[in-house]
Amino acid sequence: MKNFKNISKGLVTKIGAVCIIALSLSSCIKNHDDTPVQPVALLSVIQASPDEPALNFNLNSARVNASPINYGSGLDYFRAVAGKRTAIFTKNSDGTTVKSDTMTLSQNVAYTLFLVNKAATPEYLLLNDAITQPSSGNANLRFVNLSPDSGPVDLAVKDGAVLVANKSFKGFSGFSSLEGKNYSFEIRKAGTTTVLASLTSQNISPGFVYSIYFRGLAASTDAAKPTASLIVNAIY
Repeated sequence: MKNFKNISKGLVTKIGAVCIIALSLSSCIKNHDDTPVQPVALLSVIQASPDEPALNFNLNSARVNASPINYGSGLDYFRAVAGKRTAIFTKNSDGTTVKSDTMTLSQNVAYTLFLVNKAATPEYLLLNDAITQPSSGNANLRFVNLSPDSGPVDLAVKDGAVLVANKSFKGFSGFSSLEGKNYSFEIRKAGTTTVLASLTSQNISPGFVYSIYFRGLAASTDAAKPTASLIVNAIY
């Protein structure tokens, strides 16, 4: 899972090996000569396009992943040189480009890049992961709708309150405070009680920062059917 911590606030970052960062991510990079250290961002990648085969991910000409990236999986936060970069997904089988586009990464900012929509019309969604320490006893939670044909949806607690309302495809919330305890979540058609996907018995721990992302195709009954995933962005 994605864990990153800022030592000045009691938080540790795990990017391959544990790297302690204070005010600058670039402080993680050891510099043994007088060469200027390049400014860096943190980037996470998730493959949420339901009908794509196994893929590889490149920044400019450099492949990032060690193993093929399947639907519903991705890459933990890694350090990426800040500035204008070209993000490229290619098919693992033959190297054919699936999606290529530029993005601008700012120094010391964390991002998640989602590959979304169907294979015929792939798109990127790049989110700025504005992560802050949760208040005492609480976690922070964000919701993202990555289902291209399910229409607007709500995130709700089963038999409880709607936490995030009326998010269309590529819509997302900010990180909001939530009491740390066990929850069962439902993704519903917006404004109704029709459940499209569920996450049952999820232990939401105080001090954690999470995202729930909803993906899949409304008409599908196979591996591409609507589903939801809970991921950890950070642990304090």
